[in-house]
Amino acid sequence: MTKQFKILIVDDEAEQREAIKIILESKGFMVGEASSGGEALDLLEGEFYPLVLCDYIMPGINGLEVLKRIKQLYGESIEVIIFTGYGDVESAVEAMKLGAFGYFIKGNNPDELLLEIEKAKKLLSLGKKHSLIAKKNEKRYLYRTKNQKMKEILSILEDVANTNANVLLLGESGVGKEVIAQKIHDMSDRAKMPFVAINCQYFSSNLLESELFGHEKGAFTGANEKRIGRFEEANGGTVFLDEIGEISNEIQVKFLRVLENRTIERLGSNKQIPVDFRLICATNRDLIKEVKNYNFREDLFYRINTITIEIPPLRKRREDIEDMIYFFMDMYKEELKKDIKEVDNNTLKFLLNYDYPGNIRELKNMIERLVVLSKNGILKMDNLGAISFPVKESNRSQKVAPYEKAKEEFEKEYFYSALKQHDFNVTKTADAIGISRRQLINKINEYNLRQEMDH
Repeated sequence: MTKQFKILIVDDEAEQREAIKIILESKGFMVGEASSGGEALDLLEGEFYPLVLCDYIMPGINGLEVLKRIKQLYGESIEVIIFTGYGDVESAVEAMKLGAFGYFIKGNNPDELLLEIEKAKKLLSLGKKHSLIAKKNEKRYLYRTKNQKMKEILSILEDVANTNANVLLLGESGVGKEVIAQKIHDMSDRAKMPFVAINCQYFSSNLLESELFGHEKGAFTGANEKRIGRFEEANGGTVFLDEIGEISNEIQVKFLRVLENRTIERLGSNKQIPVDFRLICATNRDLIKEVKNYNFREDLFYRINTITIEIPPLRKRREDIEDMIYFFMDMYKEELKKDIKEVDNNTLKFLLNYDYPGNIRELKNMIERLVVLSKNGILKMDNLGAISFPVKESNRSQKVAPYEKAKEEFEKEYFYSALKQHDFNVTKTADAIGISRRQLINKINEYNLRQEMDH
């Protein structure tokens, strides 16, 4: 990989160019040379160098002008490190304000220069990685919307993205909280750095602590080697803590300390490690109620909700359902290499009118199953392999039940039928309909389905 990394040295002194070239080539870099700013700009027109090492003081076009033109022409795809003498440090710092990656004082230890080059390499590599991730996210996520509430949310994201304000995302399971968190990260000035998502519900308290903070070798039974935690992994980027309402009081205390001091301690160590990350949290719990019940710390609650965004369930943004159907259809068509031509009319009608208790996640899972089981390039409910509920035509002469009552009856029938379809296996049923096991258990208890399951 090192041999593929090209560096252009720009300096009017041949001896200086030669000395640096020897050092860089000994480390495996491919090195080009230019004796003036004009020659460097001409070279870059015909050959790409991701990193330019440029002398500040040169006759003709000086280093500052070379920097300006490179940034105008190539933006962040080329980084520039300025060479300078001791008396020019102030000017070099000024160059950094204009976009230079760093500066190297002539006569200093060459290891300092090599360290700066490695940093620039890493940044450029992360930039490429981010570009690939951004393109991938465009295919994975549908950000456009016809829903007014979602339009307002996307507008808020633009205001929030380039601040360091902590964001709390609220909404039912499956509404796309992680998608919104990813969008905030992608729009922010941290976008080139890692986006690290952790679902707090997936881990026991002890495992979650190790996952977040990391551990030293021998910190506990089974800790056979040192491991950095997610907070360290996200340094410079964004941490997304999903289901924040599930974390224990003990971890809440430690987490609050991290937010206050911006340092962490790995398990088995008392060394303070500085961390820098943007925090986004999400929950489908009522945290205010959890605070009143002493299940969630009030001081932590106010720390994490500088900005609160509530994402509506899919049933309240029905105007987006059709776009989502075709978006997921195209996504899985490409991913699964299936020749999909159309959606059967009755199937489309069902999908447009269904209530989606599992929200976008449920719709996505349904479309995936329809694509997998499709025949002759047509998505059809007969091939869904899951429960189908006929869409009832409205009857003007029939009295309409109150929404909450109708919803309750629908959900009870839906969850019972889903459980029966999967032999009353809670885990399999939850996976099939796209909600968590805990949510399904809550619904079983809410609708007293255990009695019917036992018969």
